[in-house]
Amino acid sequence: MERGGGFICRYRRGIDGNQPGCRANLGLMKPFAALLDALVLTPSRNAKLRLIVDYVAATPDPDRGYAIAAITRDLDIPSVKPAMIRALVEERVDPVLFGYSYDFVGDLAETVSLIWPAPPSVPDGTSPPQGGRVGAKIDDTRPLSPLVGEMSAGPTEGGDLSLAAIVETLQRSSRSDGPKLVERWLDALDPPGRYALLKLITGGMRVGVSSRLVKQALADFGQKDVTEIEELWHGLEIPYTDLFAWLDGTGPKPESAAAAPFRPVMLANPATAEELTRYDPADYLAEWKWDGIRVQVTAERGVARIYSRTGDDISRSFPDLLAAMDFEGSIDGELLVGHFEDGVIRPGTFGDLQQRLNRKTVSAKQQAKFPAFVRAYDLLQEGGDDLRAEPFETRRARLEAFVATLPPDRFDLSPLVPFKTWEEVAAKRNAPPDPIIEGLMLKRRDSAYVPGRPKGPWFKFKRDPFLIDAVLMYAQRGHGKRSSYYSDYTFGVWTGEVDDPALVPVGKAYFGFTDEELKQLDKFVRDNTIERFGPVRSVRAEPDHGLVLEVAFEGLNRSTRHKSGVAMRFPRISRLRWDKPPHEADRLESLEALLAQ
Repeated sequence: MERGGGFICRYRRGIDGNQPGCRANLGLMKPFAALLDALVLTPSRNAKLRLIVDYVAATPDPDRGYAIAAITRDLDIPSVKPAMIRALVEERVDPVLFGYSYDFVGDLAETVSLIWPAPPSVPDGTSPPQGGRVGAKIDDTRPLSPLVGEMSAGPTEGGDLSLAAIVETLQRSSRSDGPKLVERWLDALDPPGRYALLKLITGGMRVGVSSRLVKQALADFGQKDVTEIEELWHGLEIPYTDLFAWLDGTGPKPESAAAAPFRPVMLANPATAEELTRYDPADYLAEWKWDGIRVQVTAERGVARIYSRTGDDISRSFPDLLAAMDFEGSIDGELLVGHFEDGVIRPGTFGDLQQRLNRKTVSAKQQAKFPAFVRAYDLLQEGGDDLRAEPFETRRARLEAFVATLPPDRFDLSPLVPFKTWEEVAAKRNAPPDPIIEGLMLKRRDSAYVPGRPKGPWFKFKRDPFLIDAVLMYAQRGHGKRSSYYSDYTFGVWTGEVDDPALVPVGKAYFGFTDEELKQLDKFVRDNTIERFGPVRSVRAEPDHGLVLEVAFEGLNRSTRHKSGVAMRFPRISRLRWDKPPHEADRLESLEALLAQ
């Protein structure tokens, strides 16, 4: 589906035969709307970088700063949330029609921008009413605050309401005024303008751009090193006027105002047994790769922060760990949950860790049941010493001494794994001593800590994934570019008596297949649908009729939330087994045996 003006023009032509919404002037943040459209339709990373560079070069402050903050998901507008947008549109459009439309389009902003009706006309020609489904009795008597009255007119023909005006007005507004402002702007805008407005205020961009890519684009624009921008980022204030002054060459480099800054992480390249033969094993040290999330824990000048590998501050989800960070330094490690017993930490599964992730508040009960700790890999800073340029062996020795001074129930070391040959490494990575180990990390003894993914210093040698044959049971449409395809698949394995088996769902996957295989899967779903449950289709799945999927996954956990009693870690479609009859797919007993191991 093509977004933006081109798609909307064809949509409007099909409705009324003309193009009233296709004028060149979008009426609201025209460059921002054009940037979003272009980013969605541009697959190339370099082309996306060029689009962002061109945008910030042509857009003045503070609009470009607000746009960047929205794309990196750092912009927060508390007065308007997606649920409020849904409530607004359901006042104007039948909720069932909106639900089906949202399911088909797959994106809230795009759905609302297309389905939002023109406001009902008023007999005396006064300003258009706000609220009320089309055809309902008009009620325009709701009181407006002075702020809403001042800003409700929206852009005029030939004019443009800036990003700064939108953001700063909404940030001053209350939760009752925010939706009223948005409602009036939606009435005044054409579909592309509505789309840009809603993307700006809800933050659900889905334009294929990561925070790291945006920072790289800013570095390209200002001809700076991206690591400089990453280290400054958490000390900057939106809309980043000081940063842009430095990038424009009109101001000094901003000082790193944030204590405990994020330091860009070093990443490893995946390795194969054949590739490792090109290197001397004596040059490398090995350590286990634990199945948690990579973090950077930094404490400085009384400020402590926990960062994800992408630089997001996740501290509020782990207050118990934060309270134990009474040191001056920065540790690179793996965030896990586990209990301290007999002088050692016994780690829990990734499923246990998920009970703590992405929570705004964590109860005392959750902290006690799933206590967080860090298994340390590397030491980046100790006191005033920046260690990143030191060899890994040197950093490792200092890390061992540093961790020894920290609370043992919150910090421990990832042990080194002795080996002499690559054959030993290959054998150990598939037979780890703990089920939550994903494989091995291999690090050159003399490697400095370099941001990014340099070739050669670090390798990750993961164990082979687990494989099962499962039967496709349900399918659901995807989102964004996949909104026209059934691309999310629930699969199951057999249980019950051998002569009277039944399928039980064990997982859901939405990647691992090619575009051509997606078309084949979509056709199979449409041709074999037996029931519909809203957006979900039930697919014919019998011992002698159905589609077998070879599913790869990284691990298995017990689960009380799933009927099968098991939950898979990172399931994906490995192969389509058109050649295999469904009755030959795996049984639940196979997964239970794997779980017991």
